[in-house]
Formats: sequence, structure tokens, C-alpha cells
Amino acid sequence: MQSFEQIRSHASSSHTLRTNDPYLISFDLELAHGRHQGIYLTELEDEEGHKVLRISTPIGPATGIDPARCLRFNWEQRTGYLAISDLDGSPYLHLCENRPYGMLRGEELDRVILELGQLGDRLELSLSAGGDAL
Repeated sequence: MQSFEQIRSHASSSHTLRTNDPYLISFDLELAHGRHQGIYLTELEDEEGHKVLRISTPIGPATGIDPARCLRFNWEQRTGYLAISDLDGSPYLHLCENRPYGMLRGEELDRVILELGQLGDRLELSLSAGGDAL
């Protein structure tokens, strides 16, 4: 995939978009047992101006989260890392992954979305005592 429009076209062929802005789309990923996880796709540029796709999913409020535990989690992960970003004006923990456009294919995008969505849902469950807010 070489452009965000190709990514948008691919994602919208499988998911109903909730947000459909020029460089941001979002949708709910349907999971087992009627659960769902919000997925956000955003275009970024690296230091050299190359396009990068950020795939992210909110996990839960960042308040009370042990930063050392988050860093240990990041060290152990092969796909995905934890970050903090605002969601509706409050700091939220997000599970993220960045992929260069030049190396991104539809099957790989689908795999990463599913992997992050499932892991994000498990993390959300552990932080929210079983809720499914995100």
C-alpha cells in the first residue's frame, strides 16, 4: 500500500468506519463473545518524510498506571507498544504499532489489526475488571 487512500479503501471493505477524516479513520473490530475493540489508523511521517501508518487501540485511563510496568511490557512485545495519548481530553493508555507504507500489504494490515485488537481487548479486560468500554 502506497497511500492512506488505499488503506482507507482496504479497511472500509471489511469494517464500518466511525471516523473518516483525511488522515484518520476508526472502526470497531468485532471480537469473540460479542466484544469489540476500537481501532484507529493514522498517517504519520518519519524523520525522512516517509509515510508511516500508526495502528492503535485505546486500553483504558492512564491514571494509576505503573510506568515501569508499561516499559517492561514494551520490552517484551514483538508487536505493539504502550503509549499515552488524550482521548476526549483525558490521558489514555493505547496499544500502538507503526508500519511503513512501502512494506504494508492488505493481509499484513489485517493481521496487525486483529493482533492489536485482541491484545488490546485482553489488556482492557485486565484494567477494567471485565468491562468493554473501548
